[in-house]
Amino acid sequence: MPIAHNYLRTRVRLDHIAANYKRLAGLGGRVLAVIKADAYGHGLLETARVLTGAGCDGFAVGSVAEGAALRAAIPRAAIVSLLGPVLPEDDAMILGHSIIPFIHDFGQLERLAGRAARKRVKARVALKFDTGMARLGFVEADVPELLKRLEDMPAIEVAMVGSHLATADDPAAFAFVAEQGEGFGRICAALRRAGLAFEGSLCNSAGIMAHADRFGFETRRAGIALYGVNPFLGTDRETLGQGLVAAMETVTRIVSVHDVAAGRSVSYGRTFTAERDMRVAVVAAGYADAYSRGLSNAGAMCLAGKRVPIVGRVCMQLTAVDVTGIACAPGDVIHLLGGQGPEAVTANDVAGWWGTIPYEVLCLFGLNPREYV
Repeated sequence: MPIAHNYLRTRVRLDHIAANYKRLAGLGGRVLAVIKADAYGHGLLETARVLTGAGCDGFAVGSVAEGAALRAAIPRAAIVSLLGPVLPEDDAMILGHSIIPFIHDFGQLERLAGRAARKRVKARVALKFDTGMARLGFVEADVPELLKRLEDMPAIEVAMVGSHLATADDPAAFAFVAEQGEGFGRICAALRRAGLAFEGSLCNSAGIMAHADRFGFETRRAGIALYGVNPFLGTDRETLGQGLVAAMETVTRIVSVHDVAAGRSVSYGRTFTAERDMRVAVVAAGYADAYSRGLSNAGAMCLAGKRVPIVGRVCMQLTAVDVTGIACAPGDVIHLLGGQGPEAVTANDVAGWWGTIPYEVLCLFGLNPREYV
């Protein structure tokens, strides 16, 4: 459920998402836009519509229900559910909304095949293989049994075969990418020798940028890079993500501005004590607004183009920042994400302070009321 009543506003630049898509699509292959989890907090339907206008004809969502919601707005696009049918009731939505589900075990496959046969319709599916994540999927040793069972499932059409790279964004672990890619290649070859015709899909955002020349296969899945996050930031491959533009910023309002004398503490637990006379702004943002308590005494915001550090603990709906030397007043806008100039706060910055990854930052900040600019 989105956060309805607060002073935060998450602003989304849809034109930036379209620009990022075109950059990734320009690297070759068919690109599925990954818009699962409400498009990483950017808005499922809004993001899908702008990407359709940019030439995208296929989308990857999370749950089957998310795919059904998307189908109503984008009637002709290919829609892939990465989670696939988790519950039996998902099968009906798959067939009713022409969703291509990732299938990761024999039980799912048999259940969907039976329902499709009874309805006398075809179920187009994506077979998911585990090549190194140890999360979900068939394994290479399952191929003979899988082919045998598919022979008895005329209602099943294999439209895609996919796997997921575990270390595509880590240059120190590219050898594991090669191991996964070679294993996935063997799986696809075995399935094709048996007569199956499908699109292979292995690369994620980092894979598209760094590994598509070797393991691109037919279809690539662009996720975090669509939203302007460079998966190679801080590595020796950082230039691969140059040109991506951030699509999200989050702002709120200053509630109060006051002086704090040297020796006085700020916020709960007295975890911050002023070493000098300073000026503090209290901001309308806290962990109830998906602004993590983990940012206490660690993060910063951007005010008038300057980074202002958080002082003391982040509270439920309030956070204090050091604004010494910066003119400001109650009601002024302050950026939790984004801002003006070189001191703007990026999703990678927030993730580093928070001890997480930019995916989580975007998904959670996107729970706040959104505006499209």
